[in-house]
Amino acid sequence: MAVTHADLAPGRRSTELGSKTGAFVIVLSILFGLSCFIFCLIAEATRSEVAWEGKGHECTYSGSGKTPLLCAAGAFLGLAIGMVVAHAYMMVAVSQSPPPALVTWDPDSGPGKSLTWQAGFFFITTWIFFAVGEIMLLIGLSVESGHLKDWSTPRTGCLTVMEGLFSTAGVFGLITVFLVAGLYITALRAQWLLEEQETVRREVLEAAVLHSSPPRSPPPPRRITAVPNENPIIVREIQNQQTLSEYLSVFNKHSGLV
Repeated sequence: MAVTHADLAPGRRSTELGSKTGAFVIVLSILFGLSCFIFCLIAEATRSEVAWEGKGHECTYSGSGKTPLLCAAGAFLGLAIGMVVAHAYMMVAVSQSPPPALVTWDPDSGPGKSLTWQAGFFFITTWIFFAVGEIMLLIGLSVESGHLKDWSTPRTGCLTVMEGLFSTAGVFGLITVFLVAGLYITALRAQWLLEEQETVRREVLEAAVLHSSPPRSPPPPRRITAVPNENPIIVREIQNQQTLSEYLSVFNKHSGLV
């Protein structure tokens, strides 16, 4: 079985964007949003209503409000847990991802501007929808908790939850978790783009260093030195050779003697 580079590459840590833990956290956040929406629908269906008696001076509630109160409380906690868990994980993942995603990011580049605007849009709208949904649920909680006791006793004033309040809060909660998922995907795309840019930058630096280094000079030629007495015959011939002047001087001496 052949081993590829993907097999040798180290896997992502659980605290990095794109890991299995990150996908699990986002899916869990969406499930919390769905549970919030379901609880809100149940609270909307069981919310307390007011019945006026006599000439309209006294009113009574149709129920104690325990069921919508519990459902609204579950929706409130579910949405808060999903929001906090998702944002806490993204903050840890972005701060520990190599390279740091939001520190080395160049906002002036084309893809950088697009992803920056998308991240800002998702971040702001997520918190706006979350705040509106939670405030609406708090209003419903406060109203439904005001007549847990003596709800059937006639009274001069009765506060009720406006129709559609819980269902609207559920829609806001559902949109919130999907915006959180969009923010996570945007951060993941930013890290992928940064890793690609880092790879290209590293390859360019390696190529520049390779081409800018001076060429190596060839080694100096080896000088062939003669071994002593390698050619003794030639040495003797060179030593026995005489110049013309020396030969003539020797000849003159001999001729003078004669």
